[in-house]
Amino acid sequence: MTPFEIGIVSVILIVVLIYAGLYVPVSLGLVSFLGVWFIRGDVQVAIDMLALAAADTISHQVFATVPLFSLMGLIVSKAGVGNDVYKVANFVFYKVKGGLGIATVAANAVFAAITGSSIASASVFARVSVPEMRKFGYTTRFSVGVVAGSSVLGMIIPPSAMLIIFAITADQSVGQLFIAGIIPGILLAVAFALAIVIMARFWPSFVGGHGIVETKDGGEDWQHLSWGDVATLMAPVVFLVVVVLGGIYGGIVTPVEAGAAGSLVALLIAVLRRSIDWEGFWECLVETGHITASILFLIVAASMYSRMLGFAGLPTLFQGWLDEQGFQVLGLMLIYIPMLLVLGTVIDTASMILIVAPLFLPAVEALDLDIVWFGIVTVIGAEIGLLTPPLGISCFVIKSTLNDPTIKLADIFMGAFPFAVIMLIVLLAIIAWPELSLALL
Repeated sequence: MTPFEIGIVSVILIVVLIYAGLYVPVSLGLVSFLGVWFIRGDVQVAIDMLALAAADTISHQVFATVPLFSLMGLIVSKAGVGNDVYKVANFVFYKVKGGLGIATVAANAVFAAITGSSIASASVFARVSVPEMRKFGYTTRFSVGVVAGSSVLGMIIPPSAMLIIFAITADQSVGQLFIAGIIPGILLAVAFALAIVIMARFWPSFVGGHGIVETKDGGEDWQHLSWGDVATLMAPVVFLVVVVLGGIYGGIVTPVEAGAAGSLVALLIAVLRRSIDWEGFWECLVETGHITASILFLIVAASMYSRMLGFAGLPTLFQGWLDEQGFQVLGLMLIYIPMLLVLGTVIDTASMILIVAPLFLPAVEALDLDIVWFGIVTVIGAEIGLLTPPLGISCFVIKSTLNDPTIKLADIFMGAFPFAVIMLIVLLAIIAWPELSLALL
Protein backbone atom coordinates (compact mmCIF):
# COMPACT_ATOMS: atom_id res chain seq x y z
CA MET A 1 0.00 0.00 0.00
CA THR A 2 1.15 3.55 -0.71
CA PRO A 3 1.47 6.09 2.14
CA PHE A 4 -1.63 7.84 0.80
CA GLU A 5 -3.67 4.63 0.91
CA ILE A 6 -2.44 3.86 4.44
CA GLY A 7 -3.40 7.38 5.50
CA ILE A 8 -6.91 7.04 4.06
CA VAL A 9 -7.41 3.65 5.70
CA SER A 10 -6.14 5.06 9.02
CA VAL A 11 -8.59 7.98 8.99
CA ILE A 12 -11.50 5.67 8.11
CA LEU A 13 -10.45 3.19 10.81
CA ILE A 14 -10.27 5.97 13.43
CA VAL A 15 -13.83 7.05 12.64
CA VAL A 16 -15.09 3.44 12.67
CA LEU A 17 -13.45 2.73 16.04
CA ILE A 18 -14.87 5.91 17.54
CA TYR A 19 -18.37 5.09 16.31
CA ALA A 20 -17.89 1.58 17.73
CA GLY A 21 -17.35 3.13 21.16
CA LEU A 22 -13.56 3.04 21.61
CA TYR A 23 -12.19 5.93 23.67
CA VAL A 24 -11.29 8.73 21.24
CA PRO A 25 -7.66 9.30 22.36
CA VAL A 26 -6.99 5.56 22.23
CA SER A 27 -8.42 5.38 18.69
CA LEU A 28 -6.37 8.36 17.54
CA GLY A 29 -3.12 7.31 19.20
CA LEU A 30 -3.24 3.61 18.36
CA VAL A 31 -4.21 3.93 14.70
CA SER A 32 -1.85 6.87 14.12
CA PHE A 33 1.02 4.91 15.69
CA LEU A 34 0.32 1.93 13.43
CA GLY A 35 -0.10 4.23 10.43
CA VAL A 36 3.36 5.80 10.91
CA TRP A 37 4.84 2.34 11.47
CA PHE A 38 3.41 0.96 8.21
CA ILE A 39 4.21 4.10 6.19
CA ARG A 40 7.87 4.16 7.28
CA GLY A 41 8.23 0.40 7.77
CA ASP A 42 10.07 0.93 11.05
CA VAL A 43 8.47 0.69 14.49
CA GLN A 44 11.24 2.81 15.99
CA VAL A 45 10.15 5.78 13.86
CA ALA A 46 6.64 5.43 15.25
CA ILE A 47 7.98 5.25 18.81
CA ASP A 48 10.11 8.35 18.26
CA MET A 49 7.14 10.19 16.75
CA LEU A 50 4.98 9.33 19.77
CA ALA A 51 7.64 10.62 22.17
CA LEU A 52 8.05 13.76 20.07
CA ALA A 53 4.28 14.30 19.96
CA ALA A 54 4.17 14.34 23.76
CA ALA A 55 7.27 16.49 24.16
CA ASP A 56 6.26 19.08 21.56
CA THR A 57 2.67 19.51 22.72
CA ILE A 58 1.90 19.31 26.43
CA SER A 59 5.30 20.70 27.45
CA HIS A 60 4.31 24.04 25.90
CA GLN A 61 3.53 26.73 28.47
CA VAL A 62 0.17 27.61 26.91
CA PHE A 63 -1.20 24.26 28.10
CA ALA A 64 -1.09 25.59 31.65
CA THR A 65 -4.31 27.44 30.74
CA VAL A 66 -6.17 24.10 30.71
CA PRO A 67 -5.84 23.26 34.45
CA LEU A 68 -5.97 26.90 35.55
CA PHE A 69 -9.22 27.82 33.80
CA SER A 70 -10.70 24.43 34.74
CA LEU A 71 -9.87 25.06 38.40
CA MET A 72 -11.32 28.58 38.22
CA GLY A 73 -14.57 27.27 36.75
CA LEU A 74 -14.93 24.53 39.35
CA ILE A 75 -14.29 26.91 42.27
CA VAL A 76 -16.72 29.49 40.88
CA SER A 77 -19.35 26.78 40.63
CA LYS A 78 -18.69 25.78 44.26
CA ALA A 79 -18.97 29.42 45.34
CA GLY A 80 -22.58 29.56 44.12
CA VAL A 81 -21.90 32.41 41.71
CA GLY A 82 -24.16 30.81 39.09
CA ASN A 83 -27.12 31.01 41.46
CA ASP A 84 -26.44 34.70 42.15
CA VAL A 85 -26.20 35.51 38.46
CA TYR A 86 -29.51 33.75 37.86
CA LYS A 87 -31.23 35.72 40.64
CA VAL A 88 -30.17 38.98 39.02
CA ALA A 89 -31.16 37.85 35.53
CA ASN A 90 -34.49 36.64 36.90
CA PHE A 91 -35.05 40.03 38.52
CA VAL A 92 -34.34 41.83 35.23
CA PHE A 93 -36.37 39.63 32.85
CA TYR A 94 -39.02 38.13 35.12
CA LYS A 95 -42.08 39.91 33.75
CA VAL A 96 -41.14 39.53 30.08
CA LYS A 97 -43.04 36.78 28.27
CA GLY A 98 -40.72 33.79 28.41
CA GLY A 99 -38.69 35.82 30.90
CA LEU A 100 -37.27 32.95 32.93
CA GLY A 101 -35.92 31.42 29.72
CA ILE A 102 -34.28 34.73 28.80
CA ALA A 103 -32.93 34.96 32.36
CA THR A 104 -31.35 31.53 31.95
CA VAL A 105 -29.69 32.60 28.68
CA ALA A 106 -28.42 35.85 30.23
CA ALA A 107 -27.13 34.07 33.33
CA ASN A 108 -25.39 31.45 31.18
CA ALA A 109 -23.73 34.18 29.10
CA VAL A 110 -22.36 35.89 32.22
CA PHE A 111 -21.38 32.57 33.81
CA ALA A 112 -19.57 31.60 30.58
CA ALA A 113 -17.41 34.71 30.89
CA ILE A 114 -15.99 33.43 34.18
CA THR A 115 -15.89 29.65 33.64
CA GLY A 116 -15.47 28.90 29.92
CA SER A 117 -17.16 25.53 30.34
CA SER A 118 -20.40 24.32 28.79
CA ILE A 119 -20.46 21.32 31.11
CA ALA A 120 -20.21 23.53 34.23
CA SER A 121 -23.00 25.77 32.91
CA ALA A 122 -25.26 22.81 32.12
CA SER A 123 -24.69 21.32 35.56
CA VAL A 124 -25.23 24.58 37.51
CA PHE A 125 -28.31 25.83 35.68
CA ALA A 126 -29.95 22.42 35.51
CA ARG A 127 -30.16 22.64 39.30
CA VAL A 128 -30.96 26.35 39.50
CA SER A 129 -33.17 27.13 36.48
CA VAL A 130 -35.15 24.00 35.66
CA PRO A 131 -37.02 23.68 39.00
CA GLU A 132 -37.77 27.41 38.99
CA MET A 133 -39.14 27.40 35.43
CA ARG A 134 -41.26 24.30 36.00
CA LYS A 135 -42.67 25.89 39.18
CA PHE A 136 -43.91 28.81 37.12
CA GLY A 137 -45.59 26.64 34.52
CA TYR A 138 -42.93 26.42 31.82
CA THR A 139 -43.02 23.09 30.02
CA THR A 140 -40.45 20.46 30.88
CA ARG A 141 -39.07 20.35 27.34
CA PHE A 142 -38.61 24.09 27.17
CA SER A 143 -37.09 24.26 30.65
CA VAL A 144 -34.42 21.65 29.97
CA GLY A 145 -33.99 22.75 26.36
CA VAL A 146 -33.15 26.35 27.21
CA VAL A 147 -30.59 25.20 29.78
CA ALA A 148 -28.98 22.82 27.28
CA GLY A 149 -29.04 25.38 24.48
CA SER A 150 -27.63 28.29 26.45
CA SER A 151 -24.96 26.12 28.11
CA VAL A 152 -23.01 26.04 24.83
CA LEU A 153 -22.23 29.73 25.33
CA GLY A 154 -19.49 28.57 27.68
CA MET A 155 -17.45 27.28 24.75
CA ILE A 156 -17.55 30.42 22.60
CA ILE A 157 -17.66 33.32 25.08
CA PRO A 158 -14.10 33.71 26.41
CA PRO A 159 -12.37 32.32 28.31
CA SER A 160 -13.09 29.11 26.39
CA ALA A 161 -11.25 25.80 26.66
CA MET A 162 -12.16 24.97 23.06
CA LEU A 163 -10.71 28.23 21.76
CA ILE A 164 -7.52 27.41 23.67
CA ILE A 165 -7.39 23.95 22.08
CA PHE A 166 -7.92 25.39 18.59
CA ALA A 167 -5.24 28.03 19.22
CA ILE A 168 -2.76 25.30 20.08
CA THR A 169 -3.79 23.13 17.14
CA ALA A 170 -3.53 25.96 14.60
CA ASP A 171 -0.60 27.76 16.29
CA GLN A 172 -2.63 30.93 16.83
CA SER A 173 -2.82 33.48 19.62
CA VAL A 174 -5.13 32.50 22.48
CA GLY A 175 -5.78 36.17 23.21
CA GLN A 176 -6.83 36.91 19.62
CA LEU A 177 -9.21 33.95 19.59
CA PHE A 178 -10.70 35.13 22.90
CA ILE A 179 -11.30 38.60 21.44
CA ALA A 180 -12.77 37.09 18.26
CA GLY A 181 -15.23 35.07 20.36
CA ILE A 182 -16.84 38.10 22.03
CA ILE A 183 -19.18 39.29 19.25
CA PRO A 184 -20.24 35.77 18.12
CA GLY A 185 -20.92 34.85 21.75
CA ILE A 186 -23.06 37.94 22.34
CA LEU A 187 -24.79 37.42 18.99
CA LEU A 188 -25.62 33.84 19.91
CA ALA A 189 -27.01 34.87 23.33
CA VAL A 190 -29.15 37.62 21.76
CA ALA A 191 -30.41 35.19 19.10
CA PHE A 192 -31.43 32.71 21.83
CA ALA A 193 -33.27 35.44 23.76
CA LEU A 194 -35.12 36.70 20.66
CA ALA A 195 -36.05 33.14 19.74
CA ILE A 196 -37.54 32.61 23.22
CA VAL A 197 -39.65 35.77 22.87
CA ILE A 198 -40.86 34.64 19.42
CA MET A 199 -41.61 31.10 20.64
CA ALA A 200 -43.47 32.44 23.67
CA ARG A 201 -45.60 34.55 21.33
CA PHE A 202 -46.26 32.09 18.50
CA TRP A 203 -45.61 28.68 20.08
CA PRO A 204 -46.94 29.01 23.64
CA SER A 205 -47.67 25.30 23.92
CA PHE A 206 -43.94 24.57 23.73
CA VAL A 207 -42.84 27.34 26.11
CA GLY A 208 -45.63 27.44 28.70
CA GLY A 209 -45.32 29.79 31.67
CA HIS A 210 -48.23 31.38 33.53
CA GLY A 211 -46.79 34.48 35.19
CA ILE A 212 -46.39 35.18 38.88
CA VAL A 213 -47.31 32.55 41.45
CA GLU A 214 -48.90 34.02 44.57
CA THR A 215 -48.08 32.69 48.01
CA LYS A 216 -50.66 32.04 50.75
CA ASP A 217 -50.15 35.49 52.24
CA GLY A 218 -50.81 37.17 48.92
CA GLY A 219 -47.17 37.81 48.09
CA GLU A 220 -45.34 36.80 44.98
CA ASP A 221 -43.29 33.59 44.93
CA TRP A 222 -40.07 35.12 43.68
CA GLN A 223 -37.35 37.17 45.28
CA HIS A 224 -37.60 40.92 44.86
CA LEU A 225 -34.21 42.57 44.66
CA SER A 226 -33.21 46.14 45.20
CA TRP A 227 -30.57 47.63 42.96
CA GLY A 228 -28.29 47.48 45.99
CA ASP A 229 -28.86 43.71 46.13
CA VAL A 230 -28.06 43.49 42.42
CA ALA A 231 -24.80 45.37 42.95
CA THR A 232 -23.86 43.13 45.88
CA LEU A 233 -24.59 39.92 43.98
CA MET A 234 -22.82 41.01 40.79
CA ALA A 235 -19.74 42.64 42.36
CA PRO A 236 -17.72 39.38 42.64
CA VAL A 237 -18.68 38.43 39.08
CA VAL A 238 -17.68 41.79 37.64
CA PHE A 239 -14.42 41.78 39.58
CA LEU A 240 -13.53 38.30 38.32
CA VAL A 241 -14.35 39.21 34.71
CA VAL A 242 -12.24 42.37 34.97
CA VAL A 243 -9.29 40.44 36.42
CA VAL A 244 -9.37 37.67 33.80
CA LEU A 245 -10.64 39.20 30.57
CA GLY A 246 -9.62 42.78 31.37
CA GLY A 247 -6.10 41.57 32.12
CA ILE A 248 -5.86 39.67 28.84
CA TYR A 249 -7.43 42.33 26.60
CA GLY A 250 -5.51 45.11 28.31
CA GLY A 251 -2.21 43.34 27.66
CA ILE A 252 -1.45 43.26 31.39
CA VAL A 253 -1.25 39.46 31.73
CA THR A 254 -0.91 36.47 29.45
CA PRO A 255 -3.78 33.93 29.23
CA VAL A 256 -1.80 31.62 31.54
CA GLU A 257 -1.30 34.37 34.11
CA ALA A 258 -4.96 35.34 33.76
CA GLY A 259 -5.98 31.75 34.53
CA ALA A 260 -3.80 31.76 37.66
CA ALA A 261 -5.12 35.14 38.80
CA GLY A 262 -8.71 34.07 38.10
CA SER A 263 -8.30 30.87 40.11
CA LEU A 264 -6.90 32.84 43.05
CA VAL A 265 -9.70 35.43 42.93
CA ALA A 266 -12.33 32.68 42.62
CA LEU A 267 -10.87 30.93 45.66
CA LEU A 268 -10.90 34.16 47.67
CA ILE A 269 -14.55 34.75 46.72
CA ALA A 270 -15.47 31.20 47.75
CA VAL A 271 -13.60 31.53 51.07
CA LEU A 272 -15.13 34.92 51.90
CA ARG A 273 -18.58 33.53 51.17
CA ARG A 274 -17.79 30.43 53.27
CA SER A 275 -19.00 28.24 50.43
CA ILE A 276 -15.91 26.05 50.23
CA ASP A 277 -13.96 24.06 52.81
CA TRP A 278 -10.79 21.99 52.58
CA GLU A 279 -12.74 18.96 51.40
CA GLY A 280 -14.49 20.96 48.68
CA PHE A 281 -11.21 22.56 47.58
CA TRP A 282 -9.59 19.13 47.37
CA GLU A 283 -12.49 17.90 45.24
CA CYS A 284 -11.92 20.84 42.88
CA LEU A 285 -8.21 19.99 42.64
CA VAL A 286 -8.88 16.31 41.94
CA GLU A 287 -11.52 17.13 39.32
CA THR A 288 -9.12 19.61 37.72
CA GLY A 289 -6.55 16.82 37.50
CA HIS A 290 -9.06 14.51 35.82
CA ILE A 291 -10.12 17.16 33.30
CA THR A 292 -6.53 18.16 32.53
CA ALA A 293 -5.31 14.59 32.12
CA SER A 294 -8.12 13.67 29.74
CA ILE A 295 -7.63 16.81 27.61
CA LEU A 296 -3.83 16.48 27.44
CA PHE A 297 -4.06 12.76 26.64
CA LEU A 298 -6.38 13.67 23.79
CA ILE A 299 -4.03 16.39 22.55
CA VAL A 300 -1.00 14.06 22.55
CA ALA A 301 -2.99 11.49 20.55
CA ALA A 302 -4.19 14.20 18.17
CA SER A 303 -0.62 15.44 17.69
CA MET A 304 0.38 11.91 16.69
CA TYR A 305 -2.57 11.85 14.31
CA SER A 306 -1.48 15.12 12.70
CA ARG A 307 2.03 13.75 12.19
CA MET A 308 0.62 10.59 10.61
CA LEU A 309 -1.40 12.76 8.22
CA GLY A 310 1.80 14.61 7.33
CA PHE A 311 3.68 11.36 6.65
CA ALA A 312 0.82 10.16 4.43
CA GLY A 313 0.69 13.52 2.64
CA LEU A 314 -3.08 13.75 3.10
CA PRO A 315 -3.33 17.51 3.80
CA THR A 316 -1.29 18.31 0.66
CA LEU A 317 -3.27 15.89 -1.50
CA PHE A 318 -6.54 17.13 -0.06
CA GLN A 319 -5.52 20.68 -0.86
CA GLY A 320 -4.64 19.59 -4.39
CA TRP A 321 -8.05 17.97 -4.81
CA LEU A 322 -9.78 21.12 -3.61
CA ASP A 323 -7.75 23.17 -6.10
CA GLU A 324 -8.77 20.81 -8.92
CA GLN A 325 -12.42 21.19 -7.98
CA GLY A 326 -12.03 24.96 -7.96
CA PHE A 327 -13.61 25.25 -4.49
CA GLN A 328 -13.70 28.69 -2.97
CA VAL A 329 -14.93 29.62 0.51
CA LEU A 330 -18.50 28.44 -0.09
CA GLY A 331 -17.44 25.07 -1.48
CA LEU A 332 -15.02 24.50 1.38
CA MET A 333 -17.68 25.32 3.98
CA LEU A 334 -20.20 23.04 2.24
CA ILE A 335 -17.81 20.19 2.96
CA TYR A 336 -16.54 21.31 6.34
CA ILE A 337 -19.74 22.23 8.21
CA PRO A 338 -21.69 19.02 7.36
CA MET A 339 -18.63 17.03 8.43
CA LEU A 340 -18.64 18.78 11.81
CA LEU A 341 -22.37 18.22 12.23
CA VAL A 342 -22.11 14.51 11.42
CA LEU A 343 -19.11 13.92 13.68
CA GLY A 344 -20.85 15.94 16.38
CA THR A 345 -23.44 13.21 16.75
CA VAL A 346 -20.87 10.94 18.38
CA ILE A 347 -17.61 12.83 19.10
CA ASP A 348 -17.00 15.54 21.69
CA THR A 349 -16.03 19.07 20.68
CA ALA A 350 -12.34 18.87 21.54
CA SER A 351 -11.92 15.64 19.57
CA MET A 352 -13.61 17.14 16.51
CA ILE A 353 -11.34 20.17 16.57
CA LEU A 354 -8.24 18.01 16.87
CA ILE A 355 -9.33 15.50 14.21
CA VAL A 356 -10.86 17.69 11.50
CA ALA A 357 -9.05 21.05 11.74
CA PRO A 358 -5.58 19.74 10.72
CA LEU A 359 -7.05 18.39 7.48
CA PHE A 360 -8.62 21.70 6.50
CA LEU A 361 -6.06 24.23 7.77
CA PRO A 362 -3.84 24.03 4.65
CA ALA A 363 -6.88 24.64 2.45
CA VAL A 364 -7.94 27.60 4.59
CA GLU A 365 -4.46 29.11 4.35
CA ALA A 366 -4.35 28.51 0.57
CA LEU A 367 -7.60 30.45 0.17
CA ASP A 368 -6.05 33.26 2.24
CA LEU A 369 -8.80 32.99 4.85
CA ASP A 370 -8.30 34.23 8.39
CA ILE A 371 -7.35 31.36 10.71
CA VAL A 372 -8.89 33.10 13.74
CA TRP A 373 -12.22 33.37 11.90
CA PHE A 374 -11.89 29.69 10.94
CA GLY A 375 -11.39 28.86 14.62
CA ILE A 376 -14.64 30.58 15.61
CA VAL A 377 -16.48 28.76 12.80
CA THR A 378 -14.96 25.46 13.93
CA VAL A 379 -15.88 25.85 17.60
CA ILE A 380 -19.49 26.91 16.91
CA GLY A 381 -19.95 24.13 14.35
CA ALA A 382 -18.54 21.58 16.75
CA GLU A 383 -20.61 22.94 19.65
CA ILE A 384 -23.84 22.13 17.83
CA GLY A 385 -22.93 18.52 18.49
CA LEU A 386 -23.39 19.12 22.23
CA LEU A 387 -27.14 19.36 21.57
CA THR A 388 -27.61 16.56 19.04
CA PRO A 389 -28.17 12.84 19.64
CA PRO A 390 -26.84 10.28 20.25
CA LEU A 391 -23.93 11.84 22.20
CA GLY A 392 -25.14 15.38 23.07
CA ILE A 393 -22.91 15.80 26.13
CA SER A 394 -24.77 18.83 27.52
CA CYS A 395 -28.04 16.92 27.34
CA PHE A 396 -26.57 13.95 29.21
CA VAL A 397 -25.12 16.27 31.88
CA ILE A 398 -28.54 17.82 32.46
CA LYS A 399 -30.17 14.41 32.66
CA SER A 400 -27.66 13.10 35.21
CA THR A 401 -27.71 16.35 37.23
CA LEU A 402 -31.49 16.47 37.58
CA ASN A 403 -31.83 12.74 38.31
CA ASP A 404 -35.58 13.07 37.72
CA PRO A 405 -37.26 9.96 36.23
CA THR A 406 -40.09 12.12 34.84
CA ILE A 407 -37.64 13.94 32.56
CA LYS A 408 -36.64 11.70 29.67
CA LEU A 409 -33.47 12.14 27.63
CA ALA A 410 -35.70 12.52 24.55
CA ASP A 411 -37.37 15.55 26.21
CA ILE A 412 -33.98 17.23 26.61
CA PHE A 413 -32.93 16.57 23.01
CA MET A 414 -36.28 17.78 21.65
CA GLY A 415 -36.21 20.86 23.88
CA ALA A 416 -32.67 21.68 22.73
CA PHE A 417 -33.44 21.21 19.01
CA PRO A 418 -34.67 24.80 18.35
CA PHE A 419 -31.48 26.14 19.93
CA ALA A 420 -29.33 23.88 17.76
CA VAL A 421 -31.11 25.33 14.71
CA ILE A 422 -30.45 28.88 15.96
CA MET A 423 -26.77 28.03 16.41
CA LEU A 424 -26.63 26.84 12.81
CA ILE A 425 -28.23 30.09 11.59
CA VAL A 426 -25.72 32.19 13.58
CA LEU A 427 -22.89 30.03 12.24
CA LEU A 428 -24.02 30.67 8.65
CA ALA A 429 -24.13 34.41 9.41
CA ILE A 430 -20.54 34.34 10.69
CA ILE A 431 -19.44 32.44 7.58
CA ALA A 432 -21.19 34.97 5.35
CA TRP A 433 -19.86 37.99 7.28
CA PRO A 434 -16.44 37.16 8.79
CA GLU A 435 -16.23 40.69 10.24
CA LEU A 436 -18.69 39.53 12.92
CA SER A 437 -15.79 37.68 14.52
CA LEU A 438 -12.90 39.85 13.38
CA ALA A 439 -14.22 43.37 14.05
CA LEU A 440 -12.52 43.72 17.45
CA LEU A 441 -9.10 42.49 16.33
